[in-house]
Amino acid sequence: MDVLTADKLSVYMGDICLLRNISLNVESGELLSIIGPNGAGKTTLMNALMSDVQKAYRVEGSIFFCGHDVKQLSLAKRARQIACLPQTNLLNFPFSVEEVVSLGRTPHSSGKTIDAIIISEALSALDIHHLKNCLYTRLSGGEKQRVQLARVMAQIWREESNDKRLLFLDEPTTSLDLGHQQQLMKIIRDFANQGVAIVMIVHDVNVAINYSDKLLALSHSELVASGRPDKIITKQLLKTLYDLDAEIITHPISSKPMIITT
Repeated sequence: MDVLTADKLSVYMGDICLLRNISLNVESGELLSIIGPNGAGKTTLMNALMSDVQKAYRVEGSIFFCGHDVKQLSLAKRARQIACLPQTNLLNFPFSVEEVVSLGRTPHSSGKTIDAIIISEALSALDIHHLKNCLYTRLSGGEKQRVQLARVMAQIWREESNDKRLLFLDEPTTSLDLGHQQQLMKIIRDFANQGVAIVMIVHDVNVAINYSDKLLALSHSELVASGRPDKIITKQLLKTLYDLDAEIITHPISSKPMIITT
């Protein structure tokens, strides 16, 4: 069964169409990356999938989580099974890193002992265990990003009662240096391999190609292409999305497509 399904999803603000007729599905263990130029509708799509659009917007189409209309799910069930890392986070309280990550366990009643284990595992996975007693407000932008990812991963760290898990990520590599970017993407990929369905917005198309099972390309609020990276990444697609003339070669190690610009 698909964890997430959207059928003919459209979003309007008055008479203005912000997103038109988008259909997609994501299975357990699958990582879907949404790509496209600025203003294409990527964040609008993610917000619509989470039923988190502004009240002034009108949403048409259907969205299902594990076969259930997402609008009918209780907030408690959503919080236990669905987590989201937005592009920006306004947390500005002098919490310790450990306290910030522990916020991810709020929807659960698993007990202090299990929660402490999960928090510790999430801190270690993001290479921030040594920062657990540091004040969040004193961290660098990259460190804050890793703390926030640890928080949302802790929220759905373990499958409970065979419940499926879904993670939304909006530009998770923002503010990260190249080393931590690669480290973080490997962690996200490993998380998907544990059965978590992941929907991610990413600007770096090579990153999307390298780590994703499927891509969904948007332009001018419409779906341009979707499918496996090696099937849809073409010169014509890059021209359509970014007005970019580029070469596509085969990566010598991964054998996946790699975009080269001049």
